[in-house]
Amino acid sequence: MRIVSLLPSATEIVCAVGARDELVGVSHECDFPTGVGELAVLTRPRASLPGNSGGIDRAVREMLRDAIAVYEVDVNLLHELRPDVIVTQDLCDVCAVSIDDVRSALRSLARDDVTLVSLRPTLLGEVWNDVRRVGVALGRAAAGEDEAVRLERGCEEISRRAAVSSVRPTVLTIEWIDPVMVGGTWMPELVTLAGGQPLVTVPGQHAPTLSMNELRGLDPDVVLIKPCGFDLERTASEMALLGEMLPWKTWTAVSEGRVFVADGNAYFNRSGPRLLESLEILAACLHPSLFPDFLERHVPSMRRVSRDLALAPCVSA
Repeated sequence: MRIVSLLPSATEIVCAVGARDELVGVSHECDFPTGVGELAVLTRPRASLPGNSGGIDRAVREMLRDAIAVYEVDVNLLHELRPDVIVTQDLCDVCAVSIDDVRSALRSLARDDVTLVSLRPTLLGEVWNDVRRVGVALGRAAAGEDEAVRLERGCEEISRRAAVSSVRPTVLTIEWIDPVMVGGTWMPELVTLAGGQPLVTVPGQHAPTLSMNELRGLDPDVVLIKPCGFDLERTASEMALLGEMLPWKTWTAVSEGRVFVADGNAYFNRSGPRLLESLEILAACLHPSLFPDFLERHVPSMRRVSRDLALAPCVSA
């Protein structure tokens, strides 16, 4: 079987069910597990985007307003790779190549024996079921079931550990800085499983954009900032923006030192197996005394933000 994945989370799922050796092509954003970036790259941005979050947001909104797809598929390379299965998504045209472009590319193959698996999860249960779906499509149903059960049980175990605490802090998760967007889809579920109370969004809701007045009406106990597609280094370059885009001086989370930044490229925003590790990071932020093992494990992927907007490693007391 020859497999093409046009989505980072789909690539992670394909590998998780044991089909890494059958992958022949990936998207330009696929970077995990190690080595998949060496495969043939089938997608690319239609135009170069700015490096900062405000510029990216404005450029993408303009492209979508003009009905211009953000990414494109290399149709000629797709022909050369002769895939049997293409795994993609139809949830977000900003996150990956659009489903319409994928279907157009597929029609150009002039083959009716290519299986198209399109993922559209907005809830954790749908992500785990996508693992099962991909497993079935790749002839690895048992492996898909085993991986989905592992993820489900891992979440249940973390929830059980978090339930020991009598304190459930209010939590605001931020997935874009300029403008400020609040984490939706599966993020409220992760917050609840980690022993917190999610603010603003409910499970399955798409990320809303909040104004400064709306943000002033909140006073979260914990804030987690994990911009979609930004690793720690890239997010660190925008720390000064937090003082401008958030009511920084008035929030309890800031005064108590409970604002955190996490790797939003590897975790939280990819609808795949590493959502379990994302939950571990969140649990360590909310209840560090209950999850010292997670705090230690994820030191490379998270930072604490001080009142003066400096970043420091998260370490146990």
